[in-house]
Amino acid sequence: MTRRVPELSLKQFTAGDASARKAFSDAFAAGLRDYGFVVLTEHDIAPEVLDDAYRLAVEVFALPAEEKRRYAGGLRGYTPFGVEHAKDNKLPDLKEFWQIGHEPAPGAPPNPFSAPNVWPQTPAAFEAAFTRLFADLNETGCTLLRALAPSLDLPEDYFEPLVRRGDSVLRVLHYPPVPPDADPNAVRSAAHEDINLLTILVAAKGKGLELLDRDGAWLPIVTEANALIVDSGDMMARLTNNVIPATTHRVINANPHKSRYSMPFFMHPTAETSLACLPSCVGSGARYPAITAGAFLSERLKEIGLAR
Repeated sequence: MTRRVPELSLKQFTAGDASARKAFSDAFAAGLRDYGFVVLTEHDIAPEVLDDAYRLAVEVFALPAEEKRRYAGGLRGYTPFGVEHAKDNKLPDLKEFWQIGHEPAPGAPPNPFSAPNVWPQTPAAFEAAFTRLFADLNETGCTLLRALAPSLDLPEDYFEPLVRRGDSVLRVLHYPPVPPDADPNAVRSAAHEDINLLTILVAAKGKGLELLDRDGAWLPIVTEANALIVDSGDMMARLTNNVIPATTHRVINANPHKSRYSMPFFMHPTAETSLACLPSCVGSGARYPAITAGAFLSERLKEIGLAR
C-alpha cells in the first residue's frame, strides 16, 4: 500500500468542540512523528490572498536582474539565483527568492535576525499582499503550535510568547527553468531539513517536492491548490529529543523547462528561546546539547551560505 502524507482539516481544531480539537491535535502530532509532513485543508487563509501572492510573485521575479539586485542584501529582500546551498552540499540550489519578516518594533533591542522589510517599487501591490500573507501564516503557525503543545505535555499557550513575534520568515521562491549550463548534479533544492520549528508551505505552483519517508524512499507530496503543507524542522527536533523529528526533503528538477514558484513560511521562536530538551521528551537522556534559537540559527545560516 502506497504511503500518503496525512490530510487534516484545520477547521476541526479552530471550530470544533473539545473532542474534535483533541482528535486534530492527536492526528497532527502523529502525522509529524510518522511522516514529518501534514497537509492542511479548511484553513483560514482566503484563496484570493494566496492567488494574489502567486500572481505578484510571477511579476516580481520577471523584473530585470539588475532591478532585482537593487533589493538584495541580508535576510530581507532579494537573494539572487545560485547563492544558497543545502547544508553539507556545496552545489548551489537552482533558485532565487525574496524574504519577508516582522517589521522591527519601535525601540526594540538590536537583533541580527530582524531588519526592516525591503519592498520593490513594482509591482505596487507586492508590499500589501505579502504583509497580509505573512500575518495570516504567522497566525496559522501559532494555531498549529497550540494544537501540538498538549501532545508534549505542555499547556496549549506554551509557544505563544516564544513565536508570536519570533524571527519567522516568509520566503517567496522562484525556481526558473534549469539553465543548460547547470551542473548535472544540481537540483532546485538539494536534500535538507528545515532549520526552524514548523514550516507552513503554500501548495506550490509546480511538481517537485519530495520527502524522505521513514522507510528510506522518496515520497512525492502532491495536493490541491490552496492547501497548506506543514513540516517540522531541526529546532523542533532538538526541543523534543527527536520525538518530532526533522524530515529530509528536496525539490527535484521536475518540468525543468518551466518556472516553479513556492512560498514557505519558516516559523522561528525569538533568538533568546532555549532549545533545551523539553522535560516530557528527555526519556533516557537528551540527544542534543542546550543552545539558544539565535545561536543555532547563526550556525545554520553560515552552513547554507547566507551568513559569514
